[in-house]
Amino acid sequence: MLALGSQHVKRGRPGAPNVGGMANTLQDSRVASTLERMYTASQDQMSLLQERRADFDRPMTAVERTAAMSEFFIPVTPEAGQLLYALVRATRPETVVEFGMSFGISAIHLAAAVRDNGIGHVVTTELSDTKIAAAKQTFAEVGLDDVITVLAGDALSTLAGLDRPVNFVLLDGWKDLYLPVIELLQPALSSGAVVVADNTESPDLRPYLDYVRDPGNGFVSFNFPVRATDSMELSCWTG
Repeated sequence: MLALGSQHVKRGRPGAPNVGGMANTLQDSRVASTLERMYTASQDQMSLLQERRADFDRPMTAVERTAAMSEFFIPVTPEAGQLLYALVRATRPETVVEFGMSFGISAIHLAAAVRDNGIGHVVTTELSDTKIAAAKQTFAEVGLDDVITVLAGDALSTLAGLDRPVNFVLLDGWKDLYLPVIELLQPALSSGAVVVADNTESPDLRPYLDYVRDPGNGFVSFNFPVRATDSMELSCWTG
């Protein structure tokens, strides 16, 4: 079983501004500057990503896809990051699970909310050793490493070791694995758990969307746009 350590965390380690007694770690200078740097690097990669898109469309194994994308951020948008922060603040989950960490932009938003809630832990998954090393260094630099556990390897194996209820899930890895991942996690979902799936305009997500939109599978689900050509699916587990 996976041991995550204490669920209760101290507030304010990153030294976030405290307005009216309310902390917002996203406004901490280290966190804000790091996110700005990462988003800028992501934008700088877009032309190269477009040039190499044809290389990614061919059939590949998970290991091959991971290697091909090892240098690219492909993050949630800043607005989606703010949404994730707000949802975690509002729902106060004890265990947040992220499928697909990449370089850690979304994990920082999730962990900042956990920090400011004063309770909880983020469990994130990643297959790329390059991204894991970089993200762990970043988490330490922004002072959020104590509320994040990184699981290295195939998520369908590493997440099988969770030994506690899961209250919040972000799906942002390989799109064809969203359904297997949520089916794996479903027995551990607490009643009312929130599941957020990014990039739901991808054709690979149709089986996942069909699943969470079927009331017989225990979810209440709706879709909303997060950018001009893409959307997120927000689902609540009612089991």
